[in-house]
Amino acid sequence: MDRLDNTVRPYAWGSTTAIPQLLGVAPTGEPQAEMWMGAHPGAPSRTPRGTLVEIVDADPEKELGAAAVAKFGPRLPFLLKLLAAGAPLSVQVHPNLEQAREGYADEERRGIPIDAPHRNYKDANHKPELICALTEFDGLCGFRPPLEAAAALDHLGVDSLKPYVDLLHARPEDAALREVLTAVLTADRAEMAHTVTEAAAACVRIGGHYTPYAGIAHHFPGDPGVIAAMLLNHVRLQPGEALYLGAGIPHAYLSGLGVEIMANSDNVLRCGLTPKHVDVPELLRVVRFESSDPGVLRPEAAPDGEEVYDTPIDEFRLSRYVLPKGGAGHDLTRATPQILLCTAGTVRAGDDELTPGQSVFVPAGETAEVSGTGTLFRATVVA
Repeated sequence: MDRLDNTVRPYAWGSTTAIPQLLGVAPTGEPQAEMWMGAHPGAPSRTPRGTLVEIVDADPEKELGAAAVAKFGPRLPFLLKLLAAGAPLSVQVHPNLEQAREGYADEERRGIPIDAPHRNYKDANHKPELICALTEFDGLCGFRPPLEAAAALDHLGVDSLKPYVDLLHARPEDAALREVLTAVLTADRAEMAHTVTEAAAACVRIGGHYTPYAGIAHHFPGDPGVIAAMLLNHVRLQPGEALYLGAGIPHAYLSGLGVEIMANSDNVLRCGLTPKHVDVPELLRVVRFESSDPGVLRPEAAPDGEEVYDTPIDEFRLSRYVLPKGGAGHDLTRATPQILLCTAGTVRAGDDELTPGQSVFVPAGETAEVSGTGTLFRATVVA
């Protein structure tokens, strides 16, 4: 096993306290948004043998296993994170694999630099993801039914929202959601800022189910993404619950600490709540304009005490072990690569003792015996 030394990303929306509290260290006063565990070139985990990118590149079949290399290529297919939201993230969607390949190839042909602020596709991969709450966790996930969204907007009593309410009533679901989101994102910015200000004041006045949207508007005054957010389902996860976010599903995380896992990609198309580039035509090509139940996931019991979060893709498989005091150990040896992350208590993984926030990489086929008292998350692939 390789003990991982991981990078914490200081994005502005990050909590200043959640990750330090988990790690048992003093806060720095700066936001600490995400801790990355994996072989993403943007912030690869470090080990005594070198970075995880260097280790995998040196011998992919030894580190990942022949089956994983044959299925996903010579790279670690997933990226594991601790995510700590102290403020809302942008409302965003991710492309499917075909869209990502087309978009990446198109931007390469047009010579758009990979680090250009208006570049949409950083790679040719899709980015399905799963977020599992460690604390109470608030987010937005998927469109509400149009009539439900219309009622929510209408109840605010803001005259400039009436055209959107009418559209949501008058069109079939796909057209209604598409036309309203397009209208919101392409409206005159000054007029939309006034609408958002009025809507935010109404959210504060009404409270209840409108409180999360008032909080969003507080962080992003005048942003059209506030109205876009009101078209989406609000979800509050309890610790241990999770959300799976497939291609084309608009979503945003609002607050809380969680374990996130995703395909190894950085492709994001934004709908709002951000100063970054919003490419409306490309966004409309990728978004799935259909209402959906957020589908809160709870772990399913598997053999040997494992609890699995079931998802429809193979690039990652997330599970956890809740190890009771005095309980038996577990043999986690597997023919695929693994990252093991402790989030509570003290867990022994091989010769390493892990406390909250600490992790190890286990090469394919390497012995992985764990014991102790605490909670351990296991990230691997289906190959």
